[in-house]
Order: sequence, then C-alpha cells, then structure tokens
Amino acid sequence: MRVLMLGWEFPPFISGGLGVACYGLTRAMSELGVEVFFVLPRAVRSDLATHVRLIAPKAETNGNAAPWVPILGPGGLLSYRLKNMENVTFVPVQVNLMPYATAGTYAQRAEKERTAFLEEMTAEGELREIGREQQSSAASGPESAMLTGQYGRNLMSEVHRYTKLLMAFAHRIEFDVIHAHDWMTFPAALAVAGITGKPLVVHVHSTEFDRSGDNVNQVVYDIERAGMHGATKVIAVSNLTRNICISRYGADPEKVEVVHNQIDIDETAAEAVQEGPVDFDSDERLVLFLGRMTMQKGPEYFVAAAKKVLEKMGNVKFVMAGDGDMFRRVIELAAHLGIGHRILFTGFLRGDDVQKIFRMADLFVMPSVSEPFGLVPLEAMSQNVPVIISKQSGVSEVLTHVLKVDFWDINEMANKIIAVLRHAPLQETLKKHAHFEVRKFSWHDAANACVKVYERAVTQA
Repeated sequence: MRVLMLGWEFPPFISGGLGVACYGLTRAMSELGVEVFFVLPRAVRSDLATHVRLIAPKAETNGNAAPWVPILGPGGLLSYRLKNMENVTFVPVQVNLMPYATAGTYAQRAEKERTAFLEEMTAEGELREIGREQQSSAASGPESAMLTGQYGRNLMSEVHRYTKLLMAFAHRIEFDVIHAHDWMTFPAALAVAGITGKPLVVHVHSTEFDRSGDNVNQVVYDIERAGMHGATKVIAVSNLTRNICISRYGADPEKVEVVHNQIDIDETAAEAVQEGPVDFDSDERLVLFLGRMTMQKGPEYFVAAAKKVLEKMGNVKFVMAGDGDMFRRVIELAAHLGIGHRILFTGFLRGDDVQKIFRMADLFVMPSVSEPFGLVPLEAMSQNVPVIISKQSGVSEVLTHVLKVDFWDINEMANKIIAVLRHAPLQETLKKHAHFEVRKFSWHDAANACVKVYERAVTQA
C-alpha cells in the first residue's frame, strides 16, 4: 500500500496533538511496511524543537548530526527520510500554515521563516526543482483571501499555495490512496483526488465547532464540509467527533469511521519516572494544566475550580503550562479572583521541561470544553500522574482509571481535585491502575485500523 499523506504539523514543530499523532502513525505504518509520502507544508527549523525528540532537515541537536537524511525523492524532488522511518518519505513544501498565529504576527513570521529556509537551501546547494517552484509561487501567489482571529492573517493564501505546489508534483508520485489530516490540507487533497482519481481519506482531528463553539468561521466550516463530503472515507478520532461530522456537517454515517489516537510509552521517560518526582515544595501539592490557552481547552474553568480548592486547602499551587489567545485573559481572571499568587503561568514548555513538570505534578486536570480526543492525559498517565478529564472529550471513551467531570461543573471538579490531594490511597490507586491501562495503547493499533480504512476506500473507488 502506497499512501500520499498530507499534514500541516510534524515534530519538532507542534501546535497541538496533530503533530504527535502524525509522528506516531507514520512511524507505526513504516514498521508495518506501508510506504508513505508525507507532504509537509513547511520546513521546520531546529529552534522550534519540542518534547518530541526529532529535528528538522539539516538541523543539529547537541552538536550531533540530524536524523533526517536528504534523498532524491519521487520525480527528482528534494526529499528526506528519518532514520527510524525507512518507509516514509518527507517532501517539504515551503508554505506557512500556522492556524493559531495572531493576525498581527502571522505575515512577519511567515516571511521570516520562508526567507531563512530558502537561504539555507541555496547556501547548501540543495535548492532543486521544488525550491524553484516555491520561490516562484511565493512571488506570485494570491494574497487576497484572509482569515482573522485565531487563524492569523493570510492563512488562506498559504492554503492555496500548498494546494498549488502539491498539484505541481503530485503526478510524479505513485500512490494508492490520499490521507489528509485536518482542514488546511483538504483543498489540496480534493484537488489531487480530482486529477488522479485516487480515493481520498480525510482524517478529522478537530472541527471548527471544537475550536470556536457556535461562532464558527464560515470559510473554515465550508472547507471542512467539502472535505468530508468529497472523501471516500472519513476517519474521526473519537465517537464524539464522528457525531459532530454527521450532525453538524451532514457527513454520510456509512463512511465515517472511528480510529482513536494512541500513545507509545517512551522508555527514556519511563526510566525518569522511576527516579521519583521532582520536589516543588515539601509542604505544597501541585495541580497541572497543560495545553493551549484557548476556549476549546477550558482554562477559565480550571482557574474557577482552583479558587474553590484554595478556599478549602491552602497548601496547593496550580501550574498552567501553555499559551494562546486567552493567555492574558486567564491571568487577569486569576488576579480578579485573588489567586494570582497561587498560579504559575509558564508559557509554552518544550523538551525536558515537559517531563520535569509532569514529575513535579501531583495531579493533571484537562477541563476541555470540546476535546476531539486529548493525548495529554495519556502522557500524564505514562508519567504516573493521576488524571481528571472532562466528559466532553474523546479520550474519555477509552479510559477507565481516571476521574471524569463535566467541564462546566467547577464544584465537582474542585471536589475531585481535593479528594485526590487529600486521600493518598485514592491517588495511589489511580496511579497504579493508570500505569497498566496506558500500556495497552499502541500506535500500531491505530495504523492497522487506518490501513483497513484505506483498503475499504480503494475497494469502493
């Protein structure tokens, strides 16, 4: 099976769970012998490295050569392979799909990264056909279509450029099926499916209703709907997401299938857990929020619950790790409630800092308003951290040994936080059972499920 895969983020640049999911899926598919051509919408630079230990083409980490190996890809395209994914070929397309950049910073950051990439490739003598196509497109691409708010200015022009560049070389790649991750790749996927006649599988990791509630961006909604209706098969990351695809987008229930996200235990991280927790303060307990500061993630409910906890317990500190459009608003809310001195705002964490904060935490809370899946609770469980999650999440469909609460019920959320912090037997029971439960997950299961979806799509095409 040969797969043309389109995704807009991949380690080391990660805006959310999609990058982690793409990495896990492609690595598992490579081990299964599935040949994947992954078209990346940007060349990721080393200074954007995160807790997933991968680095970008031609980058270096700790003075060591990068695991990316430049190769002559299909049709003579400059491509790369990762040393641990021998069946996956990465084709970098230099556009800038940054859905969560603000309107004021998007254009400046996009141009800076594009220029730096082209200069680097030219200096190293590796600017091949794809580079020339990108330079030409960057100079002539339309800039009129724009999105504002959380999506950033000129994002639609980048989506258009991605589509145009992919169509320019898609005919050079031999593949059986197209696999497109989330809305920004849907226009390109639909275009390639149209000119090649190959079956299209769209993978819905999040919808506009998850990100924006009922105040959806009509342009994004229309793209998502077109992708779902134009696809041969739709993969949803949870039953929660599947129901949204059917009820909100009118997708055919017969073609929407659920493939839950997974996690593979990082043995290095597991060894670190065995070393024991990192002391924060011997007399204080630490409750962690880790995620984007956006409406979808429910940070304001976490702060409201923290207020109620602190009314009954004084030896608790709360850490909110992440950034986003609600970052300042959440800080102001904490100050207004008089608990700003009990909440530490770290901003976005990368690398070892993520592992360290998990080892410091006594409890992880995910109060998401609408979470299609939610990988962070699995990461917390793998670090022996007890977990509370909102019932409005896809991961709640597959987890048993966690505490669950409606995101809006801050009284119950606070009661559960207090129960875990005060009662050591409950905390240890959650840790012990979660330790075994999380080890049943594997990206190989998700990869196998996706391959079966491919096979059904090819049969139906």
